Amino acid sequence: MNLEYRKLSEAEIAQGLSDLEGWSQEGDKIAKHFAFPNYLDGTAFASAVGYLAESLDHHPDIEIGWRKAKISMNTHSVEGLSPYDFELARRIEALSKKG
Repeated sequence: MNLEYRKLSEAEIAQGLSDLEGWSQEGDKIAKHFAFPNYLDGTAFASAVGYLAESLDHHPDIEIGWRKAKISMNTHSVEGLSPYDFELARRIEALSKKG
């Protein structure tokens, strides 16, 4: 999947999700819930996701709660999902495995 701003087809979305453990489609976004042993680990993870997002110039919604964080995203300019959403999700997955 080339990294470009274009709206993905349903088949491309299904393929992208099949490669990402725990991610699902929620309306026009992809999302994942992450769990942590304590609150501060969740906030540190959210901050690290913010840095990843900034480096890609593609910014997800981040919700932080007690011992959890939810990351969700889409591409506003294409009014749906683009390859950028799946690239950021892959980078977030790699980050979550380092933890």
